[in-house]
Amino acid sequence: MEVKTIMVIGAGQMGNGIAQVAAQAGYTTFMNDISEDLVDRGMTAIAGSLDRMVKKEKITADDKTAILGRITPAVTLDPASECDLVIEAVVEKMSIKADIFSALDRLAPGHAILASNTSSLPITGIAAHTGRPEKVIGMHFMNPVPVMKLVEVINGLATTPEVTATVRAVAEAMGKIPVECRDVPGFVSNRVLMVMINEALWELYEGVATAEGIDQIMKLGMNHPMGPLALADLIGLDTVLAILGVLQDGYGDPKYRPSPLLKSYVAAGWLGRKTGRGIYEYK
Repeated sequence: MEVKTIMVIGAGQMGNGIAQVAAQAGYTTFMNDISEDLVDRGMTAIAGSLDRMVKKEKITADDKTAILGRITPAVTLDPASECDLVIEAVVEKMSIKADIFSALDRLAPGHAILASNTSSLPITGIAAHTGRPEKVIGMHFMNPVPVMKLVEVINGLATTPEVTATVRAVAEAMGKIPVECRDVPGFVSNRVLMVMINEALWELYEGVATAEGIDQIMKLGMNHPMGPLALADLIGLDTVLAILGVLQDGYGDPKYRPSPLLKSYVAAGWLGRKTGRGIYEYK
């Protein structure tokens, strides 16, 4: 199946990044969120990202104009009726995703593929809220989307090989490297990553070292480009907590028990970069 038009649900950090790379790849793109303010913020973020690319001479000013021209803001799901592929990128709550996929199933044409950027929730469970489970798939981008090359492709129980092949082709057209994995809690990336981040949070809670010290040790000793605590702030501490919850529920293993410090920060609203304060403070 050929994909020409894509809709991204969610204009936040992940959603606007996905919309950007879709438009860069030449796709007619809709970017949706629940208010004009949120969509406008997403468009501003894309423009800023493209400005940085112009400054680095990766694209021209004319390229930037053309890319932005391929993105249409939307505050309803109605444009799904024109799309070949819809990529959901909202918060990690099954109830919210279930409502969105149920609505998309009614609105999107019969041939359309419905993808989720979920970082941990079961694709098969999301697909159960549609009448087209064979056309539902996981398409998990990494943050920041315009920079990171990986897309985890997660096949649900009913996902067809044709849908998988189409999504792989779209990811490659976006300049990404698709890697398939099974539909298990956390998939591959977050099943490994969240254990590391959570352990770093436990060490901080226990006073083993400062946040800066923990991150420096992992950067200098393990050659990580970013320390686990700084990465947690980038991901969002609320998202980290939600993923650990999915892992703990899915596997019943105490190794996924979240650090009390993580719970405290989320309860305080210190969610990381997006709120200006998390493990670190951001001006």
